[in-house]
Amino acid sequence: MKIKDGEFRTGWTALLAATAGMSAGLGLNAYINNIFGPYLLEAFNWSKAEYALNGAISIITVLWIPFIGRMADVFGVRNVAIIGIIAYPLSFVLMGLMTGDVRVLYAIHFMQVIFCASTTATVYCRVVAERFSQQRGLALAVCAAGPAVAGAIASPLLTSYIDANGWRSGFHVMAVFSGLLGALTLALLPKKSRARKTDAPRPSARKDYRAIFSSPAFRVIAVSAFLCSLTHALATSQVKILLGDHGVSDVGAGYMVSVFAIGVILGRLVAGVALDKWPTHIVSAIGMGLPCIGTYILATDTTQIVMLGLAIILIGLSFGAEADILAYVTARYFPMHIYSSVMGLLTTAVGLAIGLGSGLLSYMLSKTDSFTAFLLVGGTLVLIGAVNLLRLGAIEDIHAPEGKVA
Repeated sequence: MKIKDGEFRTGWTALLAATAGMSAGLGLNAYINNIFGPYLLEAFNWSKAEYALNGAISIITVLWIPFIGRMADVFGVRNVAIIGIIAYPLSFVLMGLMTGDVRVLYAIHFMQVIFCASTTATVYCRVVAERFSQQRGLALAVCAAGPAVAGAIASPLLTSYIDANGWRSGFHVMAVFSGLLGALTLALLPKKSRARKTDAPRPSARKDYRAIFSSPAFRVIAVSAFLCSLTHALATSQVKILLGDHGVSDVGAGYMVSVFAIGVILGRLVAGVALDKWPTHIVSAIGMGLPCIGTYILATDTTQIVMLGLAIILIGLSFGAEADILAYVTARYFPMHIYSSVMGLLTTAVGLAIGLGSGLLSYMLSKTDSFTAFLLVGGTLVLIGAVNLLRLGAIEDIHAPEGKVA
């Protein structure tokens, strides 16, 4: 595949800014929660069910993320992102001060979602989508891979650092890291949007949202995003704990989190290249349907490290592919001036799934102390969501490159 050098030559600063912002933003929580989970459970004697319930806080994105997306469309990415750039490092400082009440963890996570939602793909991917067209899938993949790269590097290093210096020091390190990368993001973010003209009429929310909700493509994508994200409750906070139930040591589980992160990176890059080259509906269905295989493997009582590694990397591949797929189909099926508004709604579907999935997982763990039932139910719903994405093949998109079918 030939890369369009002109796009990367003119858009590299915007791509770097968005990638750095994603790497120091709320998307990093999927890896941070996995790393710190076992230490917090041991330090405060929290149950697995109590810790799993923390993920249910993501349900507030149902109302909040669409608002953030709309603000990015109206006021610009830079003006919205700065809120999360400041708030995210502060949240780690607060976590380092926790004394044992699990409700404090819930409160900090709540504040993260409120103030740091502006550091997610809903906001940053618009910067990339505006500046890339022929290689948009690859560019979005590079951007979305940022948190996974950070997670892959951080997991073994941070685990070793916490073992030597304690989990509080680990949170302090994260505060410094996210603060420095956030400053770089702010320095490189473009000051103006290419999708809006200074003399353009004020956007009409009623008109824009009517167009979004009446779109067949939106209905297909939103339903599938919800179904395929229900098992993210595991991926975002339970990997090390789940692997422990399969006899994997803490050190081995730490490396497995890196395997998961590597899978996320590969998933995003492979999906990005595939989206630029092959039919969108086929790539989307395969990319977002992979977790069903991984969850079915984990539902067994296997202790074979190869099988467990295969399951984790399949979940990671899909976790990564989903981010690129949703960002890409938004640009393919909707006008750019409502890009973040659509992404906000799709992110809401994902957040609702994670929140409900976390609540369901917590309930099942409290009843059985086993992940098996959740893995079987979640894997089946993921499969249904992936099959539903094939319906995009019959829907005409508005930005298909010449010679490429939807």
